[in-house]
Amino acid sequence: MMHNRYETPFNSRYASEEMQYLFSPDKKFKTWRKLWIALAEAEKELGLAITDEQIEELKAHAEDINYEVAEAREKVVRHDVMSHVYAYGEQAPKAKPIIHLGATSCYVGDNTDLIIMYEALQLLQKKLVNVMANLAGFAKQYRDMPTLGFTHYQPAQLTTVGKRACLWLEELWMDYEQLENILKVKRLRGAKGTTGTQASFMELFDNDGEKVKRLDQLVAEKMGYEATYPVTGQTYPRKFDTICLNALSLIAQSCYKFAGDLRLLQNLKEMEEPFEKTQIGSSAMAYKRNPMRSERICALARYVMCNALNPAMTASTQWFERTLDDSANKRIAVSESFLAVDGILQIMINVTGGMVVYPKTIHSRIMSELPFMATEMILMEEVKRGGDRQELHERIRVHSMAAAAQVKQEGKPNDLLERVLADDHFKLTEEELMGAIKPENFIGRAPQQVDDFLAEYIDPILQSHKAELGMQAQLSV
Repeated sequence: MMHNRYETPFNSRYASEEMQYLFSPDKKFKTWRKLWIALAEAEKELGLAITDEQIEELKAHAEDINYEVAEAREKVVRHDVMSHVYAYGEQAPKAKPIIHLGATSCYVGDNTDLIIMYEALQLLQKKLVNVMANLAGFAKQYRDMPTLGFTHYQPAQLTTVGKRACLWLEELWMDYEQLENILKVKRLRGAKGTTGTQASFMELFDNDGEKVKRLDQLVAEKMGYEATYPVTGQTYPRKFDTICLNALSLIAQSCYKFAGDLRLLQNLKEMEEPFEKTQIGSSAMAYKRNPMRSERICALARYVMCNALNPAMTASTQWFERTLDDSANKRIAVSESFLAVDGILQIMINVTGGMVVYPKTIHSRIMSELPFMATEMILMEEVKRGGDRQELHERIRVHSMAAAAQVKQEGKPNDLLERVLADDHFKLTEEELMGAIKPENFIGRAPQQVDDFLAEYIDPILQSHKAELGMQAQLSV
């Protein structure tokens, strides 16, 4: 590690090695060479004077890039693509005349960008599915454990721990659907020429439009793709970057929601993120168990959500067939959003795989609020037994206010039920009353909703990605 220059924290702290490699120079330049080989092979198959010997020479040096030659050449010509064409030609002298034949810089640059983004989306999808699997297992385990619900962060009707997990999981399922939609139709820019008209290829193939059209498709197939964008300028449509980063922003939003909820639950001591035996929560307060992983999820998620605006501005300001003001912005905004979401999902795998639940604390909080929620049930039951609804309603109101004042002003337990039992206007016995206000009587269909949601929406996805499940994420810090 260099200690005298800026080091991106995405490399040293957050992103996985797999994602770092996808956006590395080595991945980019090796993909350039694969694209030049595919172009030469396609041009040969369609009749240009390119020999098998030339293609074999290109293949022999597809991986061993002579970076020092390319870097020295770029200082002279100030053009990265032509520097690498030169360097490749130094290694493959027989093929030198046909490298990059008829192509523009965006043939390698833009096709490579698309390939990298698609592979990065697939890696993120794999990690997203593992997070979903963790949450699905958690939801199933706690499907019927009652917990206090909150609206406006105020006590509300009961739900279950598992049902709440399904709220987090449903948002991730929606994110998965977005990734699926993008990955279903993978397209390259193809071989379109300088302004997308394929004029240079028309010249190479003596104005044979069918051959030029076939060249575009053949290059895509050789790179493992079925389709290219039907029309382009010099670049692929920059709107694709917006589509990708919007999908990444959606993941960031969902993860932020989960992590924010977990931070609140950790404050309530109902749930916690994993905390290792030797982990330090605070430099000053040794007892603290700060939710640092969830906080990091939120921090990175904010970055991604803000960054999603960059490609929107780039796409909207591309003049005519292309301007170059996209380049510097794009190489930062796109790559770092992928690295950030990769880091987020790494932490999500870690956290969702080791969440801690405290049932007694959860039950205690329920019982501190449940008497208020049970008043309507008490009222209806007493009316069935012949009581006067209006009179009983008023007595419950008075008792409720008194119990609430005791809780808020004196810090004492909620004694509403004791007040009701001591009031001769109410006929319910203690046994009847306590039996009627069991928490499980107030959770509605929450357990069944968990079962239905997992079976119908989540399990099929997990089954289709079965071979990819079981990922473990080790955090750098």
